[in-house]
Amino acid sequence: MKKNLFLLIIIIFMLPFIFVKDEVKKEPKENKQTLKINIYKNQETKNIDLESYIIGVVAGEMPASFNIEALKAQAVAARTYALYRYENNKVLKTDTSEQVYIDKEEMKRKWAENYEYYYNKIKNAVLNTKSEVITYKNKPILAYYFAISNGNTQDSEYVFKEYDYLKKAESIYDNESIKNFKTNFTYTRDDFINKLNISCETITINYIHYNNSNYVQDLSICNKVFKGNEFRTLLGIKSPSFEINVNDNVNITTYGYGHGVGMSQYGANGYANHGLTYKQILKHYYKNTKIKKFIV
Repeated sequence: MKKNLFLLIIIIFMLPFIFVKDEVKKEPKENKQTLKINIYKNQETKNIDLESYIIGVVAGEMPASFNIEALKAQAVAARTYALYRYENNKVLKTDTSEQVYIDKEEMKRKWAENYEYYYNKIKNAVLNTKSEVITYKNKPILAYYFAISNGNTQDSEYVFKEYDYLKKAESIYDNESIKNFKTNFTYTRDDFINKLNISCETITINYIHYNNSNYVQDLSICNKVFKGNEFRTLLGIKSPSFEINVNDNVNITTYGYGHGVGMSQYGANGYANHGLTYKQILKHYYKNTKIKKFIV
């Protein structure tokens, strides 16, 4: 009996220390969201706080006038892309080859008298989604995004590699109501031939294959085969969703803007304007994914 009483006294005495110890363990987790990543800007590598970087990416990648839910979706997609690269030991470029990032001085020049309003709007979108990332099988995804689709996004395998979460998605608010949704390009014969590095007397389109999202999968011109996105890059046109006609000149009409894989930014804004939350938008464009908070 005395032995049991003695053990009870010891347990009661130790309880405060047990809880204090547990609190001490938890506190660093709450305050440790200070991950820094490496970015390459102005010909030098800089180490920058992740969330500050995401503010600069959202400011550089998406119109600040967009619906706050679209801005939140962009913040989570940009953070996810950054963490995917971070986990693969990448220094992030700050141009269109990866994610456009602008600093505060560039924001001031971009927004002028609207700087304070737009900066705070984007900052709120970023901080309200702090630490959230899109995951597939518990890992951050390669969260590709682009400006405007042709009404559908396309499977990633047609442009990059095959990813189970980057599949065709309807994007109903990408349409001719958006400026520059449909764009015409005209090339002289010589300019067209030079840009594609082909050789032929008469420009001949041997075939064009479209995929299930109506983007050009591949085409053959003067017996030289091009992937749709490769053709877009060589000619500097806006989208691999296009029609082509050859007369005295070469006329190309494109639909949308960008490679067509992942989230459409204008499409996301359309869905946000029609009541979808940022989480609903992200799950629409990135198939079978979950949104989770990462722990540093």
